[in-house]
Amino acid sequence: MTAYAQPLELPARLLLPLPIVLAASMLCLVACSSASVMPPDAGRGVAPLLPSPQQSLIPVVDIAPAVGWPEDSAPIAADGLALSAYARDLQHPRWLYVLPNGDVLVAESNAPPDSSAVKGLKGVVMGWVMSRAGAGVASANRITLLRDVDGDGVAETRSVLLAGLNSPFGMALVGDTLYVANADALLAFPYRDGDTRIVAAGRQLTSLPHGPGPLNHHWTRSLLASPDGSRLYVGIGSNSNIGEGGMDKEVGRALILEVARISGASRVYASGLRNPVGLAWNPDSGALWTVVNERDELGNDLVPDYLTAVQDGGNYGWPYTYFGAHPDPRVASPRPQPALPVLIPDYALGAHVAPLGLVFSNGSTLAARYADGAFIGLHGSWNRRPPSGYRVVFVPFERGRPSGLPELVLGGFLNDDGEARGRPAGVAIDSGGALLVADDVGNVIWRVTARPLAAAPE
Repeated sequence: MTAYAQPLELPARLLLPLPIVLAASMLCLVACSSASVMPPDAGRGVAPLLPSPQQSLIPVVDIAPAVGWPEDSAPIAADGLALSAYARDLQHPRWLYVLPNGDVLVAESNAPPDSSAVKGLKGVVMGWVMSRAGAGVASANRITLLRDVDGDGVAETRSVLLAGLNSPFGMALVGDTLYVANADALLAFPYRDGDTRIVAAGRQLTSLPHGPGPLNHHWTRSLLASPDGSRLYVGIGSNSNIGEGGMDKEVGRALILEVARISGASRVYASGLRNPVGLAWNPDSGALWTVVNERDELGNDLVPDYLTAVQDGGNYGWPYTYFGAHPDPRVASPRPQPALPVLIPDYALGAHVAPLGLVFSNGSTLAARYADGAFIGLHGSWNRRPPSGYRVVFVPFERGRPSGLPELVLGGFLNDDGEARGRPAGVAIDSGGALLVADDVGNVIWRVTARPLAAAPE
């Protein structure tokens, strides 16, 4: 055997799995990549600054490793607000829904086993990144019911309302039927006021895009009923970052689907939305609004995730253009003809902040400055240096439109070492007017209220 054919012997501590070695190598390569130099607020608001796209062989990867909350620690609420834990020790609580009787439903859920954005080395690296960020835990596949019996802002009882689901996410009650959006289907379950467990099998109203095969990106399926209960709206994300796997894999993706509640017949309500998650009705205009996770790997400050009203039949550009008619230089496939005009989103939230939860503030009993606007849970970035998101913000509105910059409501999710103690996901207003925030890394539902005024001295 020649010298160069001798087997290489490594110390045991270096015998790491090849995917981890490759991932670590890639992370080392991006460690020296430049940080954002743009002022933080420049990429937010109704007229964001959009810098030139920056492409590189290896994207920026800046992970906030998930560590959870140390004992006796919690997020930091803005001045005038108080914070408490509504429920602890959940399993990846992702989404919230408040029933008319005040019970709170929590989707304890994560990606299905076949969920993947890309294959090959990049897929391995991204899987490792998501695992480090707290997204690698198995899905509990259940909806848990929390009940605050004595009205003190803490759920005294919990029960598994539904089990054996498939990565459940969105929920909506219409009459005596509870609708649940699994990763692959919209299901209907019988429900009676006060139920703590549903044992009846779900009836499938319609299937939802899932796959094909091992490729199954953006698994969440948000759900919202129309005010009259006749229709259901489902947010369905793309199967890739920019359609790089082929547009044949994107059929029925990157859109909001409108489903007739009785028949299950469906149509595309709006398209070109890379990953529309939170859905809500604007209390002033009655319009449907959503928050959208835009594309990655065009630099620290592109592309802004956004909040927007959704026009019936509207197209928002993905994957061919971003934030209106700005072309993505990486997308070579020609747009289908005739192409719909591309709409410009209403409001930029900042690049890579990953907005998930959305709820308008009507019905809340927080401070007066939150009377008109929307609360948004920003789950946090992986493709930006320094990290962005990892907070709950309030976007003020005037006459049904966003006005002004986002205001911090809940922060402190990252510690001084850049680790994620928690990550905000779904948000909701409870029956007492408090803001509920699902923290899927801290495994807590936080409750935000107005801070009581100090008693005047006698």
